[in-house]
Amino acid sequence: MRVSVYVPTKNRLDLLKLAVNSVLGQTYPDVELIIVDDASTDGTWPYLLSLPGLYPNVKVFRNESSRGACVARNIAIRASTGDFVTGLDDDDEFLPDHLNSLISYWKVLTHGGGQAPACLYTQCVYRNGSSLRESRKMSNASAEDLIDVNAIGNQIFAPREHFLGAGLFDEGMPAWQDFEFFYRILRIYGKARLLDRATYVFDVTPRPDRISSGQKEKIMKAARLMIQKHANGNDRVAQRLLLQVYGDYYGFAVGWRDVWGFARLGLWKGGYRRMMSLWLLGRRRA
Repeated sequence: MRVSVYVPTKNRLDLLKLAVNSVLGQTYPDVELIIVDDASTDGTWPYLLSLPGLYPNVKVFRNESSRGACVARNIAIRASTGDFVTGLDDDDEFLPDHLNSLISYWKVLTHGGGQAPACLYTQCVYRNGSSLRESRKMSNASAEDLIDVNAIGNQIFAPREHFLGAGLFDEGMPAWQDFEFFYRILRIYGKARLLDRATYVFDVTPRPDRISSGQKEKIMKAARLMIQKHANGNDRVAQRLLLQVYGDYYGFAVGWRDVWGFARLGLWKGGYRRMMSLWLLGRRRA
């Protein structure tokens, strides 16, 4: 069974080389690597052009003008030929047995006609400079679970037809692209299952291109689109999604307008108390 790995990239040549080498160094033998350059200007494209001649299992594509990571991902997935598909960000790495472990676990779950999950996800090694720590993700995740927290993270492993059947990444989402796509896959195909091993190195080192507190409106726009697409008029679902905006991951300050906008969606004592505590915490810090 072939596994196709997609990698969108832009202007991260040194990190990209580490990511590429981590795919080419997998212990699993049948791997297809597809890299899409989103109009890099740092020497990425000449490097990518050199790869297919050295590695027949590598495909490369380029956007002449920047079109965003979701467009790059979708180009790669459509060009893939694997039975399974998974992704890798250009600043992250696979540990050597990442793909072999995923294939083996999939076989265990589906052995003897067992029901296939919607997708698999793994524990991660979070890398912040030289500091490393492992994630503690929940053992399975449903679409309902994702309303409260993105329990999966940033990558899934699934049959190619699950990617295509769910409609690929929404190229109009300004943020939350992974989250929104994973939600659709789980809505259609059922629960995701955790491979309880840390085989993916997720780089969280602060950099200027990371999501920051100055990008609150971008995340709010993504949340509004998520609510519009998936809340189906349910105000409690909308409130639960909004709480993700104000969670610890982003660290956004909560203002009185945020609290008022949340309260206008309906009476939810637990959610309102959470918003009020975040607002008061922000006032104490100010």
